[in-house]
Amino acid sequence: MKSALVFASLASAAIIHSPVSYQGHKVFRIPVLENGDHIRTVIDQLELDVWQPPAKKGAYADVQVAPHKLAAFEKRMSGHTYDKMHDDLAEAISLEAEFEGYDGPADNSTWFKSYHAYDDHLKWMQDMASQHSSNVKIVTSGNSHAGSPITGMHIFGSSGGGKKPAVVFHGTVHAREWIVAMSVEYMANELITKYSSDQAIKAVVEKYDFYIFPIVNIDGFKFSQTSDRMWRKNRNPNQGSNCVGTDVNRNWPYKWDVPGSSTNPCNEAYRGPSAGSSTELKSLSTYLQQIKSQQGVKLYIDWHSYSQLFMTPYSWSCTERPPNHNALQALAKGASDAIQRVHGLQFKYGPICNTIYPAAGSSVDWVNDVLKGENVFTVELRDTGKGGFILPPEQIIPSGEESFAGAMYLFQNMK
Repeated sequence: MKSALVFASLASAAIIHSPVSYQGHKVFRIPVLENGDHIRTVIDQLELDVWQPPAKKGAYADVQVAPHKLAAFEKRMSGHTYDKMHDDLAEAISLEAEFEGYDGPADNSTWFKSYHAYDDHLKWMQDMASQHSSNVKIVTSGNSHAGSPITGMHIFGSSGGGKKPAVVFHGTVHAREWIVAMSVEYMANELITKYSSDQAIKAVVEKYDFYIFPIVNIDGFKFSQTSDRMWRKNRNPNQGSNCVGTDVNRNWPYKWDVPGSSTNPCNEAYRGPSAGSSTELKSLSTYLQQIKSQQGVKLYIDWHSYSQLFMTPYSWSCTERPPNHNALQALAKGASDAIQRVHGLQFKYGPICNTIYPAAGSSVDWVNDVLKGENVFTVELRDTGKGGFILPPEQIIPSGEESFAGAMYLFQNMK
């Protein structure tokens, strides 16, 4: 049973705002031929929404252009080549915008065929824990700014939870990355439902405790469903500014004030007023510290979209390397190869700063250097620019399948 359009169907779940219309908005992919300065100038002059920044020569900048800015964009980009990702962003969004109703309990025959309202994500996790209580329990990693519990699943083997080295997944820290929540849940579903029937899966569940949080930016995610599909940040208010939100993945209290974020509260990469200031960051870091002190963190992955990348620290520096750099590169290569064997998609691998762009105050750098997690990665899921953040629901299962293949490689090959 499909519910009505998402912005209507979720109106009762949040304070009602007028949904942002993206009718006529276009998204362009621009090759970065030199250092990207001209593209950055155009972005700044026209105040364009950036999907991917012009990080370096040989990369691409993906920018969203509103109808009233199109003529100015075309004039400034005269003589430059670029491709069109979305001719009408609203039309692409409409392909995602009908949610499959969740009837429960944990009806996985339809769950991964559609995107879902946040309350249904919560109910699905609760149903999974109820149906598989000997191996799953619901956990919370503190609260969001609005007071919603940051909910996840603790998956464990026959010896009971809390006794084995921990694997921690964080998903959807950036609200508009809907494919991430579904892909992370797909991986959790594989671990839970195939524990008894698949010996390889049973072996890793017996070896590790899994703490899986599909949606850590709950307030932002809800807002992306009710009001603005392209919303990225959390919903923390900013004193002295009408612009709302901090980029939680620029707010971690490590290398927070180096290049790779913004001091402008209206920017989508706003780092916050101080390191570690966001409510979600405080909640997530405290919970990670508890896990570390009790079990140790064997593996941490921060899941994102898009670009098809399997990346390692550091994000703050393109020249510094962690002590276990070579081991992490070998694992990232193996995981990328495992992903490619599923549906043929190639995931590039390497240090974050060199592979995508510099980023200050990131989760992976904090987990690696402050928390001292053993194996730390960030993954950008499909695709490489055809759909970007807006992927039709038909891509949920393929994304989940390839993501799980990469994750299983890590589970089985970490030292």
